Amino acid sequence: MLLKKMLNLDAVELKFDGDAGKFSGYASVFGGVDSYGDTIIKGAFESTLRKAKPKMFWNHQWDMPIGKWTKVREDDKGLFVEGELTPGHSLSADVRAALKHGTLDGLSIGGFLKAGDFEETENGRIIRKWSELSDISPVAFPADRSARIDLDSVKADQLALIGGIDTIRDFESFLRDAGGLSKGAALALTARARDLFGRGDHAPDESQAKMAEIAARLQRLAI
Repeated sequence: MLLKKMLNLDAVELKFDGDAGKFSGYASVFGGVDSYGDTIIKGAFESTLRKAKPKMFWNHQWDMPIGKWTKVREDDKGLFVEGELTPGHSLSADVRAALKHGTLDGLSIGGFLKAGDFEETENGRIIRKWSELSDISPVAFPADRSARIDLDSVKADQLALIGGIDTIRDFESFLRDAGGLSKGAALALTARARDLFGRGDHAPDESQAKMAEIAARLQRLAI
């Protein structure tokens, strides 16, 4: 039978690295009970992972992958994954933006179970084996609310990007493209701006005007 299991991403460390949109976390957590009453047991994915890595699609739409999983393995907690969204792919860009904004917060595993892979219980099933793990997809409506996005990891990524701003041109490009900055990132960006505009590249009056403009824009961006 084809089965799909959806998780919120509170166990996921969502980390982005440039345009690739790299992120990591858990696609399944062992031992919990989801909204269907099912429990996945440690070891359930071992045999299928020896055959191949699952694909990454949006919402299990098996046409064009939106990225690739670079690492998929079991540990004591669950099914740990690392992946990256495809640069230049329009749907991947939409998914990346939604994940980063926190409006998309689900992962779903999809694949096939056979007779003997699970045992029925009064309220659901105990799943001891996945015969085939076909894909792991970001989804909008997860079933298991045991996980949510760790937004601190996204904020840490913002701070890392700010640290790479070395010129006023870099700063202006970042500010033009930035959105949804955390308060900490906005403060760090302001400090970086003071440093850059204090180097003497602009006349004093021009620098003050730039900083006033920056302050106003950061106030709108900060969350």
